[in-house]
This record gives sequence, C-alpha cells and structure tokens, in this order.
Amino acid sequence: MDVFRKLCLLIITPCLSIWLGFTATTAPAQEKLPRLLKVERGSKSEARVRRLPDIVALDKGRTSPPSRTVRADAQLMSGHEVVQDDAAALPPTPPTLSQELQVEESIAVPATRNNVHGCNTLGPYAPCPVRGFHCIGCPDCPRKHTTGSFFIDSIPWRALGHGRWQGAGPIPWEAFGHGEYIGPARTAHVPEYRLRVDDQLDFVFRLTREASAEPYRLEVGDQIKVESLTSTELDIDAIVQPDGSITLRLLGQVPAYGLTLAELRDDLERRFKNFIQEPSITVAPITINTRLEELRATVDNRFGRGGQSIFARVTPEGTLQLPAIGSVYAQGLNMDELKKEIDARYRKIVPGLEVTPILQERAPRFVYVVGEVAVPGRYTLEAPTSVMQAIALAGGWNVGGNLNHVVVFRRDENWNLMATKLDIFGALYGKEPCPADEIWLRDSDIVLVPKRAILVADEVIELFFTRGLYGVIPLDFSVNFAKLSSI
Repeated sequence: MDVFRKLCLLIITPCLSIWLGFTATTAPAQEKLPRLLKVERGSKSEARVRRLPDIVALDKGRTSPPSRTVRADAQLMSGHEVVQDDAAALPPTPPTLSQELQVEESIAVPATRNNVHGCNTLGPYAPCPVRGFHCIGCPDCPRKHTTGSFFIDSIPWRALGHGRWQGAGPIPWEAFGHGEYIGPARTAHVPEYRLRVDDQLDFVFRLTREASAEPYRLEVGDQIKVESLTSTELDIDAIVQPDGSITLRLLGQVPAYGLTLAELRDDLERRFKNFIQEPSITVAPITINTRLEELRATVDNRFGRGGQSIFARVTPEGTLQLPAIGSVYAQGLNMDELKKEIDARYRKIVPGLEVTPILQERAPRFVYVVGEVAVPGRYTLEAPTSVMQAIALAGGWNVGGNLNHVVVFRRDENWNLMATKLDIFGALYGKEPCPADEIWLRDSDIVLVPKRAILVADEVIELFFTRGLYGVIPLDFSVNFAKLSSI
C-alpha cells in the first residue's frame, strides 16, 4: 500500500504544479472593482457629479487614462440616481463642469429594476433587488410511483430548460430590511394538531355557574336542614349517609339519595303525619353538590402552581387518565374533539363543570442521520426540517459520501416502510438553486448518506488484503526509486 501511495504522489505532484503555474499566469494583474457615483437630478446646467467614497483601494500604478463610460445599473434612491462605473478609479483631480455634463449625457437610467445588478453595498435598504430564484412549486419535476416505494426523479434544472444560476432574476429578498432575522409569520406547520403518544396536557377545571334546567337531586355527603313549624323538637341537620339515607327523630332511617328537596319534603310530611296531625315540614339545603366540590379538591393547585388543573400524559395505548371519569381515548383527536368528549363525560356525573385541555409539551420527535456524515446519530425535530438541514445537524457530509443517492426511509400511519432516493449533490455544491429533492422530513425518518464506489472498493481492499490475505501471508517488499530512475 505504501508503494501505491508513493506512485500516486509521483504522478499527481508534477501535474498539480503545472496547473497552479498555468492559473497564476492567466489570472488578471488586478481585479477591476466597480465604483459608485451619485448623480444629482436637475437641469443640465445645474448637474453635478459627486464621487462616493471608494469601496476598496484600486491599483494606483495605472498609467492608462480611465474610461468615462458609465453604465446605469441602479435606479432612483432618495431623489438621486445610483450608477455604476465599469472602469477603474477616476483621476484624483475633480472634474470640470464640461466633463460633468459630458458624463451626464452618457447616462441612461432604466425605468425598471429588472436589469439592476450589484449595488447591495449601499446597505439593507438599497433599492437594488437581490437576484436569485424564488422556488415556488416544482411543476416540471416528474414523480414516479412503484410498488412499495416512492421516489423523486433527480433531474437537474438545466435538463428541464431552466438552467442553473444563469436564469437568476430579482426576488423579494429583503422585505423586512434589518428585521430579516425575525422573518415572516409563514403558514402554520399543520392545519390541525392531533394528539399522539407521550403528548403532555394540562386540564383546567372551571365552574360554569349556569342554571340547570333540572332540579337538583341529593347526593351522598349533602347536608340538609329539616324543620317543623308546629313542633321544634323535630328540627335537625341531617347528612346523606353513604347508604343514601338520613336519620330523623321519630322516623329513624329515611331514604334521601336521588330525591329532590320537594320530593323529600312531601315524603317526610306524609311520614310525620303518623305522629303529628299537622307537621308542616320544610327541607332546606346547607351543603350540596359535594361531588363537584370533591372533584375540585382533587384538582386544586391553588397552593402549588395555581388554579384548578391536573396534568396528564397520553399513554402508549393512546388514552388519558382523569379523575371521576377514568380513561379517555385521545390518540388522533384534536384539542376541540378532546374537550367535547371530556365535557360530555363529566356532564353525566357533575353538572356545571367545564374542562379545558392545554397542550403543554409535544411528544419528542426525532430524525436519524447515518452513513457518511460527521456525527451520525439521533437528532430532535424542533421545527420543520429538510434533508439538507438534517445533514447539517449531523455536522455535514464526509468526503466520499454519495450525495447523488441519499436514501430516506419512512414509516407511514400504519408503520409500513417507505423509501425514496434523493439527489442533493448539486444543491450542496452550490450548483442547483432550486433542488427538487430537498424534501421535508417526518418524525422517525432515517436519512442515509451512502458511500461512493471508491470508498466501497477501499473497504473491500482493506478487508481482503490488509486484514485477510496479508494477515495470513505477510508480504514485505520495497522499491528503490533511485535505482529505477538511474535505469
């Protein structure tokens, strides 16, 4: 292997030296940089030409006279016209009035911004648009479907007649000026969010304070006051016991659970007539709706993080556990559907209660990047992420990674495997402004950057020769290049 490397060095080194020498001789002696001039608008007799400060220092040893040809490559800004001088630096002496008028006559300011080239050095509020591509849709990129897989044909834009960077035009780039770091609001990530396993929610409980259309019926734990207008000895405060009854004088145990106050009063009036001719019984509530109060006590956080709420997580079976109603299926429901389901269940047992679910934390979402990348591994999807962004999360691609055949594996809603093959070579090397294969990734996607054929061959040589053949039959030989050259 050392002999092979030395032979490669002997061949490559002279070729590299010749190539570097050729590029050095063909490079221009200096770079001609544009100069910006600002021409005041006005009558021809009042025209003045003022030179803006030099952007960069040009070669001061120039002996040829500078050119006076000025090309108008900008448009009106703040009442002035910005033009571009393609020639070298102007002479250090200020121009005469006749020279200024001659320069103004040669200026032709365009009416539109379409042929504006480069004046972004003026700052973020320059009137010159940024030139590039606005990739909206991909109508010319055919997609094919095959059994068990879905992939995109990686056809370069030049093959579709679009060219690459040659067809760049003005695009809306600096819409917010110096606020570009904030950017636009953009569209929502998804039309509606549906719950999934490991989503964490906070349920806030609130009393509706709305009148019920049905009369209240006594429950276990309610406290009432029974009074007689004719016999004060019968007055008593009674509590509905766990068996649903109350204890009264002369009567003993009387059923009260599930009765309204009017129904209980009529029943007691009839029973007491066996002992008193005119009992005149009244029943008044003292503490009622105890089931609701117990539920509120269960979710009471006023001495903790505040409010009346309870935390719940979607279990692997797709359900939530809530007090009084138990298990509620939440997998695949949106927030409104979950609220309606929970309110309907609580309404059956505790009227006058409203529950609001709040998504506190989404379930973690990951993308896996493997193969020829700097740091393979699992990465969290915290925002919309594309294939090139995922490779950037993994530290970029390694030399020898086959960017023409990047493979993405995905599981659908039923956990069936899908795969697509992408070509992002042109995009990552700055040749494709609108790569058709720059697709969005989903949770649990696997991005594979395979090896190129030369790396695969290197592995075969390493396994077969270095570890295999050389390991069994060690060979040691050397070549004396000095003797070979003398021959």
